[in-house]
Amino acid sequence: MALGGGTFLVQNKELPGAYINFVSKAAASPTLSERGIATMPLELDWGKEGEIFEVKGGSFQESSMEIFGYEYTSDKLKGIRDLFLNAQTLYGYRLNGNGKKASNGLAEALYSGVRGNDLKIVVQVNADDESLFDVRTILGSNVVDEQTVADAAGLADNKFLRWKSGITLEAAAAIPMAGGENGEVSGADHQAYLDKAESFAFNTMGAAVTDDTTKSLYAAYNKRLRDEMGVKFQLVLYDYAKADYMGAISVSNKVLDGGWGEASLVYWVTGASAGCAVNKSNQNKRYDGSFTIETPHTQSQLKAAIRAGEFVFHKVGTDVRVLEDINTMVTASDTMGDVFKDNQTIRVIDQIGNDIAVLFNTKYLGIVPNDAPGRISLWSDIVKHHERLQDIRAIEGFSDADVKVDQGDTKKSVVVTDLVTVVNAMGRLYMTVTVE
Repeated sequence: MALGGGTFLVQNKELPGAYINFVSKAAASPTLSERGIATMPLELDWGKEGEIFEVKGGSFQESSMEIFGYEYTSDKLKGIRDLFLNAQTLYGYRLNGNGKKASNGLAEALYSGVRGNDLKIVVQVNADDESLFDVRTILGSNVVDEQTVADAAGLADNKFLRWKSGITLEAAAAIPMAGGENGEVSGADHQAYLDKAESFAFNTMGAAVTDDTTKSLYAAYNKRLRDEMGVKFQLVLYDYAKADYMGAISVSNKVLDGGWGEASLVYWVTGASAGCAVNKSNQNKRYDGSFTIETPHTQSQLKAAIRAGEFVFHKVGTDVRVLEDINTMVTASDTMGDVFKDNQTIRVIDQIGNDIAVLFNTKYLGIVPNDAPGRISLWSDIVKHHERLQDIRAIEGFSDADVKVDQGDTKKSVVVTDLVTVVNAMGRLYMTVTVE
């Protein structure tokens, strides 16, 4: 990160950038940025290694074999399918990409992992021209590449394997690959992902991990980026309500599906959080994913879960629904009141924080003079931004008098004070009916 950002106590920042405080009351323009961007570290049997890769919802359906090694409908992709029910974009990172590549006498798999062992190569004499060979690459039961060549020199590498040098083509039935292994995941792999994620913009990060050491790593990362660098995003973890922080969501329900970890509901919640509009809530949202979820809670247990800052699912008839769209914050303060416990509030303030930071850093920083006309321009852009939030009913009662822009303690600093009232979705009905 080249620019400064985060919160401030006094006007003593050394790096140029946008420093924004949010307190509760006792796109390079004033437009609203898009939502629906999620990021997750993944344990995969196939795929890119050592880098964060982008997957759009459409390309996931169309190119899942190439990206993840399996058909879109495969049980191996249940978690990612759950995520894309609500997310638009995934920035994925393969944690276990340090394994071994499968191979045979003709080629080597493009990526390491056990899925490479399902690759086969078929070489047949061309039916129309016996001087030519038809060479097919098969993954599982799917033909993923087919070439007709005179000899091995004419073969082109494909999206699944690389041909070895010095090979000779001879007609042969399916020649399997073998030796592919997934890598082992360590704390260093999680840290490598987090280091790379700093340069990406996203709404929500999810980590389907179960050990508290790794959870604490992610929780500390989330808090550091939000508070010290001004990077506003929410983090979804499993069974980590002790984070006690507005940026962290703790999913409490277990997944019961064989072959999947109990924390796998993190996929759906990450997608739902990232994809939820700034003027919407996930409260009472129906779970429409692929997993079987444990929902044993009694009424008293549900009440306790809310008090503990747990994001919990419960049965409503035959449906499984989100009880409350809350984060792990349970300890309120004079400057961080109960309003910050609600994720809809966090989405609004994150929208403001990210949008205004982008606006300032691209349109004003080092460009616009810090004089009265310059500050009026900044004030006008912030007002326009907030008016758009009010137009979509994300905030209410806003007027241009709620924004003040003044010169700070130095010639380069600008001080903005801002008042917004966040709108939350209806959650409780208290009704009195008088019958005569």
